[in-house]
Amino acid sequence: MPEQRPATFPPGLNVELTRHRIRPGRRAEFDAWMRMLEERQEECVATLDVERMAVECVFSFTDENGDWIFWLEISGEGGGGLDADRPIDRDHAAYARRAKIPGHERAEPRLLLLPEPVREAIMSWAVPERL
Repeated sequence: MPEQRPATFPPGLNVELTRHRIRPGRRAEFDAWMRMLEERQEECVATLDVERMAVECVFSFTDENGDWIFWLEISGEGGGGLDADRPIDRDHAAYARRAKIPGHERAEPRLLLLPEPVREAIMSWAVPERL
């Protein structure tokens, strides 16, 4: 995030869009990773509370430079990350190591527009102490 948060971003809420490069020749591994997460959706959703994650969405994109992952996350500050004690997190991290090049680029957030009922729902989940 830039030093100056956009005024439309509620305090305590993180909104991130990141871009990750899929390793050359590893698109099938990425597809298997996403299938694994889909098949184990209940396990994935069970981790969101600890992460204070309100929204997590993954996109793929191919251009002349290769294959990319775009990751959108809306979460509360202070949420936990991957936990090696949880099988889904171990498997998620293992796929990530095999499928993507380490590191990422972060897009600069500029504007967040949420209708009030959606804003309240996200804030009550991700940043309950701010309501």
